[in-house]
Amino acid sequence: MRLGILCGGTGWHVQDLLRAAREAGHRAEAIDFRRVQAEVPATRSSFDALIVRTMPAGSLEQIIFRMDSLHAVLADGTGVWNPPLALETCVDKFLTTSRLSAARLPVPRTICTQTAHDAMTAFADLGGDVVVKPIFGSEGRGMVRLTDPEVAWRTFHAIEQTGGVHYLQEFIQHPGWDVRAFVLGERVLASMKRFGHGDWRTNVAQGGTTEPCVLAPAQRELALAAAQATGATIAGVDLMCDEAGRWVVIEVNAVPGWKALAATCEIDVAAEVIRAIAEGHQ
Repeated sequence: MRLGILCGGTGWHVQDLLRAAREAGHRAEAIDFRRVQAEVPATRSSFDALIVRTMPAGSLEQIIFRMDSLHAVLADGTGVWNPPLALETCVDKFLTTSRLSAARLPVPRTICTQTAHDAMTAFADLGGDVVVKPIFGSEGRGMVRLTDPEVAWRTFHAIEQTGGVHYLQEFIQHPGWDVRAFVLGERVLASMKRFGHGDWRTNVAQGGTTEPCVLAPAQRELALAAAQATGATIAGVDLMCDEAGRWVVIEVNAVPGWKALAATCEIDVAAEVIRAIAEGHQ
């Protein structure tokens, strides 16, 4: 199998995939998304499958073209992991939450507004304790918990002045940890608990610690259903349990990292990803 890894650089995950592909006897190479070009009529891709690892920054026009090129190669019969529709869904937190809710999966109550005035109303409607997130973002960056109306007012006006959208979710009173489930195809490959490091955020990138865990059947099915609702065949699904024991889906990541997961669960995630793609290509 000839495998292309679309990326914006040759970081740890790209190197891990290249290593795993090589050990499995496949040919793989990293492809800089910024060098992608396309022709019409389309020419057949020289790759059997593509993995989207990272999308480098670019203009709106460049990003749209890159996604268009993924749609084109997928339509021509080349496997794309993850499919472009899944990437488009999961990169957008509001769209992800909407799709999850439409699939009747439990999610935090969420309100999205375009003005600071409406955001203040939403802040009150959600009980005056909310998490504000950038619609496009990852690793817990840019998230803020707001409980004070004056701080909320300043935050919402700052977002409005920069042309941003106010994405507010009710704060879930959790036990100090959440769960990251790594979905691969139709199974949960591994899962781990993530504990906050003196912070309500549990992201490892923000200093959180981890330990392996085995999901109960209900939580495993919830993670699989969340990935399916977004169309992701490789997904990092974040689950959280509130004080009443109710589980909710917080996010679905269609370009999930696995460095912490691999070390925590002592599993070669990259090898499993390559194996799944090879089996899907057969």
